[in-house]
Amino acid sequence: MALHAAALHAAVLSVADVAEPESLIVAIDGTSGVGKSTVARQLAARLGVPVLDTGATYRAVALEVLEHGVDLEDRVAVLEAAAQAELELRPTADGGFDVLLGAHPVGQRIRTQEVSDATSKISVHPEIRQRLVEVQRQTAARYGAVVEGRDIGSVVFPHTPHKFFLHARPEVRAERRHAELLAAGQAASLGDVLHDIEARDARDSGREVSPLVCDESYHPIDTSDLSVAEIVEQMATEIDLGRERRRSSTG
Repeated sequence: MALHAAALHAAVLSVADVAEPESLIVAIDGTSGVGKSTVARQLAARLGVPVLDTGATYRAVALEVLEHGVDLEDRVAVLEAAAQAELELRPTADGGFDVLLGAHPVGQRIRTQEVSDATSKISVHPEIRQRLVEVQRQTAARYGAVVEGRDIGSVVFPHTPHKFFLHARPEVRAERRHAELLAAGQAASLGDVLHDIEARDARDSGREVSPLVCDESYHPIDTSDLSVAEIVEQMATEIDLGRERRRSSTG
């Protein structure tokens, strides 16, 4: 689904008037480095629905912008470059979605530190966010999904009853991210990674459009000292309890 210039410059729709379909949609929000992607994949497999990595859609657009070589602080240039992104989500046999840019899978090209930093910067623009929200809603409405990101429960699917907010101590998150970078052959100091994480937290929480929030509608989970299996078990149990409560209230 292409990000056409006209769509990028369209007015932002009110999410209050958007109701989710009956498909099972689980929203997972949280800070970076808390294991959202891994947890989402395992929870989706347990629930029998696909996992939708919304962050990958933002990363793909950020990659497009970087490949145009524009100044990330130049709003007009960023929007013009983003408008060229021909983005497509294609279901896969393993229960996820391939992200394609110009009909080509983005693969690991969107997992570099440069793309991570660019993603946080370009995602502040409402024109980009609204277009990607439309893509995400259409995809989840069709297939059902476990959806992870930073504003899934607050903006993309505000009415789903299944909302979780994952967080962890900054030093734990930095150690996890540092290990990932080293495993990928990318040089980085632990101190620099921690600094980047804290800076990203400030940007994500302080941005004017779709800031990172955790209100009373979420079930918070501190992942600092939990295994992935323990996190998934907590979430699956809460989903089952929520379904039972709703059946009892409507029965």
